[in-house]
Formats: sequence, C-alpha cells, structure tokens
Amino acid sequence: MQMTQPSAPNAGRAAMIERLREAGILAILILGAVAFSFTVPSFFSVDNAITGIGLSAAINTIVAIGLTYVIMTGGIDLSVGSTAALSAVIGADLMQRGLPPLVAILAALAVGAVAGLVNGLLITRVQLAPFIVTLGTMTFYRGLALSYTNGQPILSLPDSYKQSLGGTVLGLPIPLLAALALVAAFSLILKFTKTGQYILAIGGNAEAVRLSGINVDRFITLTYVISGVLAAFAALILIAQLGAAEPILGNGWELSAIAAAVVGGTSLSGGKGNVVGALLGALLLSMLQNVLTLLGVQAFYQLLATGLIIIGAMVIDRYTRGR
Repeated sequence: MQMTQPSAPNAGRAAMIERLREAGILAILILGAVAFSFTVPSFFSVDNAITGIGLSAAINTIVAIGLTYVIMTGGIDLSVGSTAALSAVIGADLMQRGLPPLVAILAALAVGAVAGLVNGLLITRVQLAPFIVTLGTMTFYRGLALSYTNGQPILSLPDSYKQSLGGTVLGLPIPLLAALALVAAFSLILKFTKTGQYILAIGGNAEAVRLSGINVDRFITLTYVISGVLAAFAALILIAQLGAAEPILGNGWELSAIAAAVVGGTSLSGGKGNVVGALLGALLLSMLQNVLTLLGVQAFYQLLATGLIIIGAMVIDRYTRGR
C-alpha cells in the first residue's frame, strides 16, 4: 500500500506558507540587527557577531535539528540537556584517562544514541507518553551525570581536542560550519528521502502510515536517537570551547531548542517541520538574548521573552493551519 500524498493545492499552500514564514523570520533578523546596532554600539562588532551570537546559535541549532525531527512525529524530547551533560562528562573523562580524542568523541556520541534509544523504546514499546518519558529521563540522565563526576567539573581537556571542535577552518569557527553542514544534511534528508517523508507523514497521521505497511515505531525511535546524538555533539562542541565539562551542562537547552524549532515553523502538533527554519529561529533567539545581555537585562526577563516568542509562534501556527 502507498501512503496518501497531500493534494497539489494543499501542498502548494503549505510550501508557500513555509516560504513566507522563513522570509518573515529573515526580515525580522535583518530589521532587528539594524535597530539593535543603533541601540547597542558593540552589537555589530565581529567578536560579538561570532562569539556572542553565532556560537550560541550554532549549538542551539544543532540541538533544535534533533527536536525538529522528534516534534514532527508528534513527540517531544525534554531530556536533550541532560543527555548532553551525560555525554559530555563521559567523553571528557575518557580523554582525561588518556584515550585519543576521537575515541572519546565516538563514545560520547554513542552515549547520546543510547539515551535517545531508551527514550524511543519506552515511547514505542512500553507505550508511554513522550512528555512523561523524557521528563523522567531528563532527571535520570542528569542524576547519572552528577553521580559519574560526584558533582565536580572535569577540567583541562587536551589542546588537540579543543582545536578539533572548537577551532577554525579558513578563519571560520568549526561550530558554525558544523551547524550549517548539519542543517543542509538534515534538510536534504527531510525533503528528498523516504525516511524524511515517513517522519513527516507519521506526525500527520501515524495510523494511516502504519496501515501502509511502514514500521512507525522504528521511525519514531530513530528521531529520538537522532535527537540524542545531536545533543551529545552539541555538548562536545561546547566543552571544546570551554576546555572543561560540567554535569550541569545543558540546563535549559530543551526550552531554547523547542523555541527555535517552533519559531522556525515546526508544529507542536506534528506533521510539519523545517530545519532551515530552526536555524533562523535559533539565530533570532540568540540575537535577542545577546542584545538583552548587552543592555544589562536580567536573565529572568530573557526567559519571559523566550516564552512569549514560543506562545506567539504557536498562535501563528494555529491560524496558518486553519485550526
């Protein structure tokens, strides 16, 4: 059996809305940058653009890509920050024990994959709600990270490692290049592969996909594995910049990543996602937080702004979907 494809008019309307949303976010980014440059003189400095905005947006983008895939299936992953912390401290500890950085990186990514796999299996095999599962594993993985390190940071990572993920290529920061490469790769997967089509279709109508002979549970689990691996990779990039790994790393990452995904056009009801939009959403959030920080605005007001942006994006999504 073949899955039912959306009609041409509906598909065309959805594509037009997606392009308009991307254009709207891009316009807001440009207008905001111009306005902020008059408010904060240091906003347009190269150092602020790369370090203050670019690197923060790169890490959030990488995590948001995984969240985008999960949310497209109608799920949610609240454990990305804790998965990142657990992966980071294990990878850092292995490097301190003398293992080559490449081995430690692969081990940390494997930890992220296993954490995502556990989430996926609990959701698909045990039939638990994604929110409940990932809320529980968020606490559990954080507890593992704290227990593994006795609550202490792991310091003095090798210089070779810090250069491998935290250095530059042709003058461009590796984290930015990695984020852009991942955006391109996962956009292509979503648009031009059956895997991407199935993930989108599952979010729209999982039962119809199942009746078409597709192993729905396998693809749902895959999205959580992707989310776990990307959270681990983002953590590896961050500790390469910091030169240390802490068990409290990644606290609040789930909120920022969900915000970036939703602002970028991913629907929390599933069936709709946009990886490029997640990048634009991450840039918008990073730019806003950077300006508020430069203006000396307290962190809790930044959380208020992020929450309002999420609510606004959900309202826009509701009316553009005609619900």
